[in-house]
Amino acid sequence: MKIGIIGAGNIGGNLTRRLTSLGHRVSVANSRGPETLADLAAETGATAVAAAEAARGAELVVVTVPLKNVPDLPEDLLAGAAEGFVLVDTNNYYPQQRDGRIDAIEDGGLTESRWVEQQLGHPVVKAFNGTYAQDILDAPRPAGDPERIALPVAGDDPAAKQLVRELIDALGFDTVDSGGIDDSWRQQPDTPVYGLRAGTEAVTKALAEASPERPANFRG
Repeated sequence: MKIGIIGAGNIGGNLTRRLTSLGHRVSVANSRGPETLADLAAETGATAVAAAEAARGAELVVVTVPLKNVPDLPEDLLAGAAEGFVLVDTNNYYPQQRDGRIDAIEDGGLTESRWVEQQLGHPVVKAFNGTYAQDILDAPRPAGDPERIALPVAGDDPAAKQLVRELIDALGFDTVDSGGIDDSWRQQPDTPVYGLRAGTEAVTKALAEASPERPANFRG
């Protein structure tokens, strides 16, 4: 696939490394300009581009930036993406630690990914938000391995969610369907599944044990 990655921090950088190693054509962007990504491009063979160009022609786009920066992304960010493209949201809301208060999440009852979806004007699939970035490089296992980690994936479009689950499988991880985007509170920060390194059974159990009440440490 042609994949655009917007955000080249720990998650975005390591996804770039793994996805290029699987043969995908990756364009990667950050907020500081493509010249700052020269080392990553040279290491991986990815193409460093401006944020406004990252989604051009992409069949899958990953947005992995601090939540507070999502509204500052280019207005036409997704305009050039391929027809039927899938948008992946890896973001988390850290009101006390980084992002400040977002009223629509705090008062409007929106899940973090529903808010991201509204900002970007396109449905999202939520994945990788509770994954340790280093695990993307170090923890892949073949299918059937008892040590294989499972990742929760939420989304409203079954086909889009299936494509993301297949991609995660190719990366070396199992997946658990965690429901639609309105259910994605089950994998937000400080829930039982967040940061859990475990297989499908434990991840399914952790999702079921989540509470819709936002934890005190993650309220603005």
